[in-house]
Amino acid sequence: MESVQPGKGSFERAKADMVRWIRRRVDDDRIADAFAAVPREEFVPVDLRGQAYEDSAQPIGEEQTISQPTMIAIMLQAAQLNAADKVLDVGTGSGYQAALLSHLVKTVIGVERIPALVERAGAVFERLGYADIVVHQAVEDVLGWPDDAPYDAILVAASSPSVPDSLVDQLAVGGRLVIPVGEAFSQDLVRVTKTSSRLRTESLGGCVFVPLIGRGAWNL
Repeated sequence: MESVQPGKGSFERAKADMVRWIRRRVDDDRIADAFAAVPREEFVPVDLRGQAYEDSAQPIGEEQTISQPTMIAIMLQAAQLNAADKVLDVGTGSGYQAALLSHLVKTVIGVERIPALVERAGAVFERLGYADIVVHQAVEDVLGWPDDAPYDAILVAASSPSVPDSLVDQLAVGGRLVIPVGEAFSQDLVRVTKTSSRLRTESLGGCVFVPLIGRGAWNL
């Protein structure tokens, strides 16, 4: 039997519910407004669109996921974003977080190691009119995108056993790196702030993400 997809009205009601609980979790109204502006259903597989606005991670193929909305909101707030910032989105995946970032900062650069996801995210950005987001195919095992560094903030949607020096090196002075750190099924979300003389690392709570693959993180 052919599946029946939710109508636009159902999506809008579900999105409104999601935005309400996002507003309860973060104190930056710009973040909640970004969630209201971006159609999450466009970034999940067609057969999962009915669950697009649930507060849960969803598979997007290639053994990857789109993170749960609450976790994305926490990461966006932790990054302490300013409108003039240049931000690197590591592990762009579906492109949803990059689309949210485009409503919050001036420049969004994404990097993704899986070619099919790079192509898919680019197609969604084009269809929705996000012409200001650039997504690069990751170069071998290099983490991030050094060519456009330094960045005011780097958000990583995959976990590393420790904070990669190569990503810290891509931060501007005053820049913030938000990344899950830990073992395969138990991680701590941390914010690393780079000052002129030292790094300040803060724990933001537990989380579970897919592994970050590359030099200084997990090997293939």
